[in-house]
Amino acid sequence: MIAQQRIPYDASSEYAVGVDVGGTKINVGLIREAGEVVLSRSLETCAGTADTASRIMEAVDALLGDAAGRIPALRLRGIGVGTAGQVDWSEGSIRFASDLIPGYAGTPLKRLLQQRYGLPACVDNDVNVLALTEKKLGSGRGVKHLLCLTLGTGVGGAVMIDGRIVHGAWGGAGEIGHMSVDLRGERCVCGSVGCLEQYASGTGIARRMQERLARLGSDGGERVGSREVLARWRAGEPEASAVMADAFAALGSAIASLVHIFNPEVIVIGGGVAEAGAPLFERIREEAGQRAMASLFAGVRIEPAYQGNWNGMIGAALQMWEYEEIAGPESFADTGSAEREGLEP
Repeated sequence: MIAQQRIPYDASSEYAVGVDVGGTKINVGLIREAGEVVLSRSLETCAGTADTASRIMEAVDALLGDAAGRIPALRLRGIGVGTAGQVDWSEGSIRFASDLIPGYAGTPLKRLLQQRYGLPACVDNDVNVLALTEKKLGSGRGVKHLLCLTLGTGVGGAVMIDGRIVHGAWGGAGEIGHMSVDLRGERCVCGSVGCLEQYASGTGIARRMQERLARLGSDGGERVGSREVLARWRAGEPEASAVMADAFAALGSAIASLVHIFNPEVIVIGGGVAEAGAPLFERIREEAGQRAMASLFAGVRIEPAYQGNWNGMIGAALQMWEYEEIAGPESFADTGSAEREGLEP
């Protein structure tokens, strides 16, 4: 691990560290309150071969080493993390993580970061921090009621009501991907049936296309990814169109239900599947509009996510301004005076 850097804490600092933890990469950055990325670093997660918490701290150490050499008298507001998996938000620990990051579940990440750096820390689900980026830089500017969906390996979600992210009892709110959109549908890994994720995630779209081609005997033994399915759909191929028709129906059903429950102003959709662009958004709006109550759907904007290379990293850092109680000295008093003074626990 790179030699540890100690940067003093300052609740009024214009800088915070943002950390975006995924199954393949960890992105870290020095971020200003306006969302400006001052410095950044990336590191392979090495999931399954290295301890993820250690890799996170290695990435932070590297960033702080760069920052200390570039910005004299640097002080930090804190460290924010957005991570894959389910997060116990108050504890800042990983409650559940898929096999993409083996051994990550149970990691007390907030405590480890506070002890190592003597700084306030906040750890949240990656889609919740993406919602903060939308609030600051994207379609959520000036909006108090916002929903976010990410259509990638799975389907992630975040809910913002009255300008605040809804965390639920411990941080698990917003599992939109596991809304059932088909009571007689396919069995999901979560234990339910007909979950949105089975039909509208990149993984689900690719799998359903592969199964369809196999039944027709036309798969040729090759794996078909979601990007190829989307390309075939845009080209009008019948089999891809059938798979995507199911995806749009599932998304329309889910979004209509979310509109009825939360009465949002804006629904932001991101992730790899959303990169299909305008034709995809047109179909989603059409399907949702057919299923939602007209009075509730009127005026709801369904928009693509903010386009930037560091969305998760920026949103992670923005937590240090979003949650003022986290950035105050009381917030990490229980980590002990040794940690606040920059000493090893």
